[in-house]
Amino acid sequence: MNNSTAEKSLIVYFRLTMAWTFLYAASHQVFVPDWSVVGFLQHTKTFHDVFAVFTTPTMAPITTFLVEYGHLLIGLSLLFGLVVRVSAAFGAALMIIYWFAHMDWPFIENTNNFIVDYHLVYAGVLVYLIVKRAGHVFGLDAWAQNLDFVRRHPGLKPLVA
Repeated sequence: MNNSTAEKSLIVYFRLTMAWTFLYAASHQVFVPDWSVVGFLQHTKTFHDVFAVFTTPTMAPITTFLVEYGHLLIGLSLLFGLVVRVSAAFGAALMIIYWFAHMDWPFIENTNNFIVDYHLVYAGVLVYLIVKRAGHVFGLDAWAQNLDFVRRHPGLKPLVA
């Protein structure tokens, strides 16, 4: 790894702040009884029909579970620097979905955000973490990559490499 000290510090900073973002969201979902994605998804505007599918009585509990524990797992993965390539990819996809869900074209969430809002910025930061192999910078990905189990199962290497 040829990153300078300043770049390593920036990578760790981005990884930990994104971890906090996901863990804070999870704290309002996992630990709050009866929290559901239905309230959020029923207020979508531009792509309402696409997101309404996830608010049906059959899909809402599944979607809620995936969002709650997805936020928690992404946050923990980024915090510990373990399987960052996977969690950051899922996190970036989730941020783009939220960007679409907040859209009232051409504004995002409110008239202060014209086309671009923080969801796209977060997605960009998460992609940066993937490119920079952020789990190898003061994270557990470097340790996991050298485990005998991972060496014996080469299909696991892309998860931590």
